[in-house]
Amino acid sequence: MPNRLQSLLTRLQRLERVLDAVIQPVVFAGMAALIGVITLQIVSRVFFSAVGWTEEVARFLLVWITFLGATLAFQRGRHIAVTFVVEALPGRLQQLLRLAAVLVVLGFMIALIVIGHRYMQVQSFQKSASLRLSMTYVYAIIPISAAIMAWYALVDLVELIVQGPDTAAGVGSGTAEEPPP
Repeated sequence: MPNRLQSLLTRLQRLERVLDAVIQPVVFAGMAALIGVITLQIVSRVFFSAVGWTEEVARFLLVWITFLGATLAFQRGRHIAVTFVVEALPGRLQQLLRLAAVLVVLGFMIALIVIGHRYMQVQSFQKSASLRLSMTYVYAIIPISAAIMAWYALVDLVELIVQGPDTAAGVGSGTAEEPPP
């Protein structure tokens, strides 16, 4: 049984790295697009007449970048956490508390998926002012990012079970390598 769990963990970690490799360039492209749109907005206001859609696109890009960036931060264990009490506990108790924390996070993410999907449906009739884009696309990032973070939490849960208390640093500890400074 331990070999099967280790094999499962290896596959889950590989999928986690692939997901990370997809999200990182998307966030980077979103940031580049945001900089471009804001630059266009400033230049057009100063030298020409303002381009109306730039503010809306910048706002939507910022929302998507924020949520996708939060998934990357979660995967790397970069969200705020107070861990000194848990780290002071003996190994087995430490593992149980970390498992409980991951389960709470997983429950929260599942709730956020459901609530985000409902909110997306409620806003589906609304169109954005300038682009006439369905707001469903803007709010879709809520359940998408919650699902990604739930996936990362699931990987952390399996990691804690398979590798024990000494290997996982806690919720959202992540297995992807940090980008170079």
